[in-house]
Amino acid sequence: MGTRLLIVDRNSRYREWLLHHLGALCPEGSISAVDSGEFERLYQTLSRAECDVLVMVARFGASPEDPTSEGLEWLRLMRDRASLPQIVVVAEDGNELTAVRALQLGAADYLPKRLLTPERLRTTIKLALRRAELRAAEDESAETAEAPTLSGERSLRDPLPGYTIRKTIGESEKAMVYLATSASLGTDVALKVSKSEHDEANQRQFLAREHSAISALRHPSIVTIYDYGVYHGREYLAMEYFPRGDLKARLQRGLLEHDTLRYVEQIARALQVVHDAGLFHRDLKPPNVMLRENDTIALIDFGLARNMKGGVQSTRRGVLRGSPYYMSPEQALGEELDSRTDLYSLGIMFYEMLTGRKPYTGTSAIEVLQQHVNAPLPRLPAHLEHHQFLLDSLLAKAREHRFANAEQVVEAISGMRALRKVGKEAPVVPLAVDLPLPVLEAVSDLSDVPEGAVVPELTPAPAPVPAESPVATDRDGPDASPSAAVA
Repeated sequence: MGTRLLIVDRNSRYREWLLHHLGALCPEGSISAVDSGEFERLYQTLSRAECDVLVMVARFGASPEDPTSEGLEWLRLMRDRASLPQIVVVAEDGNELTAVRALQLGAADYLPKRLLTPERLRTTIKLALRRAELRAAEDESAETAEAPTLSGERSLRDPLPGYTIRKTIGESEKAMVYLATSASLGTDVALKVSKSEHDEANQRQFLAREHSAISALRHPSIVTIYDYGVYHGREYLAMEYFPRGDLKARLQRGLLEHDTLRYVEQIARALQVVHDAGLFHRDLKPPNVMLRENDTIALIDFGLARNMKGGVQSTRRGVLRGSPYYMSPEQALGEELDSRTDLYSLGIMFYEMLTGRKPYTGTSAIEVLQQHVNAPLPRLPAHLEHHQFLLDSLLAKAREHRFANAEQVVEAISGMRALRKVGKEAPVVPLAVDLPLPVLEAVSDLSDVPEGAVVPELTPAPAPVPAESPVATDRDGPDASPSAAVA
C-alpha cells in the first residue's frame, strides 16, 4: 500500500506549497488537501485505515486556554481515538506552551510555520511515516501474539554434543547465551544458541552472519570464536568467555579519567580493526565491550555488523535494531551507514564513562532518538571540559564533521596525553558545524528506559538568521517576505 497523506489548511497557496514538496517526497503516494471547513466534517471518522499522516496547519493561539486555538481544539476532540494517523502540526502562531500541549494531546510533531523549510518538512514527514510503519508492525504483532510458542523459544532442552551447560548468562530476542564447558577445549565458553527451531535458510543466517564477521577478525581486541554449527534445527556459536564481565558492569563502579581514555583508545583501536576489514559494528554499547583479565577490551556481538560494500539487509522495514541510547543520528534516520556510525556510539560511551550518565534519556525510544538527531551536543562539566573537543569530534550530528576514522581518534587521544605530559590541556574548541535541524524519522525498542526520565524538546531550534537576508526563495516557504534584500 502506498503512502497516504492528508493536508488541512485554509490557505490555498500554502496548501499548494505543501502539495508540491510532499509530492516530491512521496512521488508514488496519495496526497490529498482540504480546507479547514471540510476537515470539520472529516475529522470525526478519520483513521489510519485511510490516512498514514495528517498534516494540520492551524491557529494555536497565545496559550493552551486561548479560545481561538482551533488546532488544540481539534486535537482534544480526536485524542481518545486509538486509530488516528500520525498528526504533524504546522502552527500559524502559538508558543512553547501550546507546543507542549499539542504534543500532550497526541501530535507527533509541532512545527512553527514561520520556521518551516522544505528540508525540515521532508524530514518531519519521514519521521511520521516511520512511526506509522512501526504502528502497523505492532498491530500485526498483536494479531499473532496468541499464536503457540515455538518449543525452541523455551530453555535449552536437548544438550549439544560436546558441551555441558552450566547456567544461563544472557538472552536476546533471538538467542540464549549459556556458560558451558567445552569437552574438546577443556575450558569454559559462552555458548550462544538460537531460539528458533526453523531450519529455513534465512533463519540460519542469524548466527552464521555473526560467525562469518568475527571469523574474519582474528585479533586480540575481538572475541574469539571456537565453534559454529546447527543442531536439531538451531544454530549455535561457541565463543570466548569473559569472567570479568562487560564495560556496563565496570561503569557502575565509576571510572577515573585516565581509565576512561584508555578504554576509549582501546575501543577505537578495535574499531580500526573492524573497519579495516570492511565492516562496521552497528551495535556498539557497554554490554558489547568485554573485559579481559589484563583489563584490555574485546568487542562482542557482531549480529548487526554490516559489510561497508553492502550485503544482506538485516533490519525489517519500519524497525531499527540496536540500542537507542547509542544510536547515531543517521542510524536513527534510517540512512545509509558507514563506519562513522560506530564513532558516534563510541562518543556516547565516552560521555557516559566520564560523567556516569547517558547524555540523552527519555521515556520512550522516540524521545531518546529525537535527541540524537536534534538536541545540542552534550556539554561536560567544568572539571572535564578539556575533553570537550574530543567528545564533540565524536558526536557531531553530521558525520562529515566527526573524525573520519578510528585512527584519528587514537591520534587525538595520543595528542591529549602528550599535552598533559608537558603541563598543557587539550584546546577547548567547539566544532564549527553548520548543521540542518531535522527531526527524527525512526523508532526502536527501548525496554530499559528508567521511569521518570526527562522528556526532550521535540521542536527544532530556529536556524540562525544571517545579517543580510538573500532574496526570498522557495526554500523559505510561500509566505516569505517579498521585501528581502538583494545581495
